[in-house]
Amino acid sequence: MTTQEIRSPMAATVVEIAVAAGQAVRTGELLAVVDAMKMEHELRAPHDARVMAVLAKPGELLAEGDGLLRLGPVEHHAVAAPVAAPSAADAAIRPELQEFLDRAALLRDDARPEAVARRHAAGQRTARENVADLCDEGSFVEYGAFAHAAQTKRRPVDELIRQTPADGMVTGIGRVGGLRCAVLAYDATVLAGTQGLRNHQKTDRLLGLAHEHKMPVVLFAEGGGGRPGDTDMPIVAGLHVATFARFAGLSGRVPLLGIAAGRCFAGNAALLGCCDLIVATRGSNIGMGGPAMIEGGGLGRYAPEDIGPAGVHSANGAIDVLVDDEAAAVSVVKKLLAMLAGEIVHGEAPDPSALCSVLPEQRTRSHDMRRVIEGLVDRGSAIELRSGFGLAIHTVLARLGGRPVGILSSNPLHLGGAIDADAADKAARFMRLCDAHGIALVSLIDTPGFMVGPEVEARAQVRHVSRMFVAAAHLRVPFLAVVLRKAYGLGAMAMAAGGFHAPLATAAWPTGEFGAMGLEGAVRLGFRKELEALPDGEPREARFRELLARQVADGRALNMAATLEIDTVIDPADTRGWLWHQLDGVVASERSVGGLDPW
Repeated sequence: MTTQEIRSPMAATVVEIAVAAGQAVRTGELLAVVDAMKMEHELRAPHDARVMAVLAKPGELLAEGDGLLRLGPVEHHAVAAPVAAPSAADAAIRPELQEFLDRAALLRDDARPEAVARRHAAGQRTARENVADLCDEGSFVEYGAFAHAAQTKRRPVDELIRQTPADGMVTGIGRVGGLRCAVLAYDATVLAGTQGLRNHQKTDRLLGLAHEHKMPVVLFAEGGGGRPGDTDMPIVAGLHVATFARFAGLSGRVPLLGIAAGRCFAGNAALLGCCDLIVATRGSNIGMGGPAMIEGGGLGRYAPEDIGPAGVHSANGAIDVLVDDEAAAVSVVKKLLAMLAGEIVHGEAPDPSALCSVLPEQRTRSHDMRRVIEGLVDRGSAIELRSGFGLAIHTVLARLGGRPVGILSSNPLHLGGAIDADAADKAARFMRLCDAHGIALVSLIDTPGFMVGPEVEARAQVRHVSRMFVAAAHLRVPFLAVVLRKAYGLGAMAMAAGGFHAPLATAAWPTGEFGAMGLEGAVRLGFRKELEALPDGEPREARFRELLARQVADGRALNMAATLEIDTVIDPADTRGWLWHQLDGVVASERSVGGLDPW
């Protein structure tokens, strides 16, 4: 070979000349090091060669292309055999990598065996165990894991790293049934799951990503609220924190699902309350203030378990689904998330003929509407929401031929299906929930109308029941109505999205009976003078029965269909198929949706 000059690839300063004139070098051997913009660059031999001349010295400033060395040919026997490079297994771990590995190890549950043991002894799981159960295996990517509590002004950093891993909150992005989600899990084993400066920052980061990329959010909300001990920032009250507004801003944009286990108070509870749906364990407690806040306000001393127990919140409507433990909560959330996201999951169809015998022969005999729901939707797909509240109406998320649907159903077992304030609130909120997430609604109607009387009016019944009309008037999703039996007055209209011509279609079973008000009341009111003119006792009652029978016959479903007040009458066994065909290919309109009312 001829001689070859090794030149500087850029304007640089010579840091080192690693060879001498006359030295034989092998391919890849270090020749020189130059510095440019505080970065050092190695120059290595392009082939076996002998150094013929050294053209620069350390400290010399070179222009791009200036020569450093001149290489010439070399006899192969003059080149030393290469030294074997150390294997990856034998190579020493660099200090910075070792520091990272040590810090990462402190994040694992096994780094805090005593805290984990206490958790398990209480029948609960750790935050990381819950996240691992929720997310598809290997899919969770953690954000902000190396944060610690902002308390370096009063505690050693090493202590904070060891005792406040991730600042008491696991945050990241993972897949749940293949669906990409933001996951936020407060860690009750770290500073009682309180909200610190840095875990607020972590939360805000994930909420921003959820907004930008339209990702659902799953929140494990256990914890004690705001943390007063973070002293690294000169903050007086922290009321400027944007976390709550950002979380609420996602309402109606992406599914928000919250899980409450253990104690969930103050700020943690505020985020939980913003969720579309809340799943809670039976041993959980939820409150806007914990024991310290209550006592500090001069309101008395209470044990944590006395504040907002799950049984109370199931009855008052704050909890949507009540379960036994965190494993069950995660399982339900996975199913709910798939429904709110609109995923198609095919299941087994029920026996359609079973619907032909669910109603009693006697028209005044009550029945369990849950049997009707089970006979319509895919087997095992129904999840009832707020089952302990607003008992006159059932609200159920389920699947029909794999498609998510919302079932709004009268409950004749409570008040005969009459709609009171709680039931109306429950129905209105459910309609808005389904509308926000593009889920079609099916209403199963068997109601004598709105509940009336001095007691219910004292609870602002007028305002509460009217929420059903307003919610239905702004729906963008398909709405189907099926009248099974009683459909009386304004209550029946509210169950049918405001009127029987408001839905995409309204059908009735042959057992359907209709009236502007309850038929018994209509007879007694409309024929009062005629009845009062008859002797009290059997003559009057006989005439009443005769007039009532006439009203029942006139209000039959077939007569309603003949006058086009409803669209059709169907065989109960055909109900599932009728619903499916009505919904097939129908999608929600493109109207924008605002935030979902938490109530």
